Amino acid sequence: MTTIPEPAVQATGYVVSCLPEGHDDRWTFTIQVKYTGHGQFAIRHGIRDYGTTGTWDYEPSWPEDGIDESAVWLAAHRFDHDTALRLARQLAPTLSYRGRTVADVLG
Repeated sequence: MTTIPEPAVQATGYVVSCLPEGHDDRWTFTIQVKYTGHGQFAIRHGIRDYGTTGTWDYEPSWPEDGIDESAVWLAAHRFDHDTALRLARQLAPTLSYRGRTVADVLG
């Protein structure tokens, strides 16, 4: 007879926003911090990832043989847990969309 282990429960993401829950524009001005494995987290705003260079980037489409390039890009866009949350908190008030800032939306 096989013994089934207890289920593991793991938090895999955070929502970081200056807009209150229920606000119509909340998701437009929200950063998601998502666990990507091996103790690393991505900082995402929409379909862009924040990188170690301090810029938002779109993840490229990788060709089948682009494994080395994708590993380099991914490494430059992953952070440990505490760093990812610290950066997301710093970045959340600076988000803008179509010329509107967080301050504009809240004002």
